Amino acid sequence: MTKFGYFLSSEEHGPRELVRQAQLAERAGFEGLWISDHYHPWLDEQGQSPFVWSVIGALSQATSLPVTTAVTCPLVRIHPAIVAQAAATSAVLTGGRFRLGVGTGEVLNEHIVDSRWPPAAERLEMLEEAVGIIRELWTGKLVTHRGEHYDVDTARLYTLPDEPPPIYMSGFGPKAVELAGRIADGYVITGPSAELVQEFHEAGGAGKPVQGGIKVCYGEDAGQARKTAHRLWPTEGIKGEAAQLLPLPRHFEQLAELVSEEEATRSVPCGPDPEVHAAALRQYVDAGFDEVYVSQIGPDQEAFFEFYADRVLPLVR
Repeated sequence: MTKFGYFLSSEEHGPRELVRQAQLAERAGFEGLWISDHYHPWLDEQGQSPFVWSVIGALSQATSLPVTTAVTCPLVRIHPAIVAQAAATSAVLTGGRFRLGVGTGEVLNEHIVDSRWPPAAERLEMLEEAVGIIRELWTGKLVTHRGEHYDVDTARLYTLPDEPPPIYMSGFGPKAVELAGRIADGYVITGPSAELVQEFHEAGGAGKPVQGGIKVCYGEDAGQARKTAHRLWPTEGIKGEAAQLLPLPRHFEQLAELVSEEEATRSVPCGPDPEVHAAALRQYVDAGFDEVYVSQIGPDQEAFFEFYADRVLPLVR
């Protein structure tokens, strides 16, 4: 049976608010947490970008829900040996409730330490090597690694969970899905694509969990909810490779001027009709997702959690 969790938006909310929302999510009956890992928000209008590992530490003590990063890029901004330590500590703090979601990242967050952005094929190579390093460090052994993309010199992790956390991978193109099926313990995607779920299963992911994420905007006035979604997440209407290639929020703002309200909200359920929201969630269920994470756009969080607890989740469970 599909589980439903809450997607904490590090782009929209500060760390204390994210912890508060996690507590609201648990009380509302959500079964897990996603949290985004960004250095910059997509737009200045979103306004936040706390350090994900500090927030996860707070979440571990504030709720009993499992937490997945959606997703961390262990390629450029943070060396995979440091991600291994951060994830191991998170797994200890959560009592084994942490899953490390990884992906090949975006220039938006990674260029801050290196302006060279490797092409997609090279980033997939880097990710495979990074995941290997992370898993080797989780054995607790002394690790020295001389690879094509990374060096590790006599590193050993001393603080480790009883069992290493699962590694879930995000991917959209056929090469990324193949890699996810081969090396990951689960698959992460936004959008209810049954085709990608099937490709992941056929690539070696059969029997492994598939997680999906969706943005919604609950509000008593559907028109106003659509305006809020368009103001904060016009990037939902930006297609193609731009999300991986643009370096600054202002570049996304410039591109977002071309995105209409209709385009931005086409895949975002808006307004007060529970059936509209439930229908969007059922697309993920029907596509074969094991877990679906819902993110409420905007500041009206308390009303959203009440709405979902009372009127939406009962329709899809």
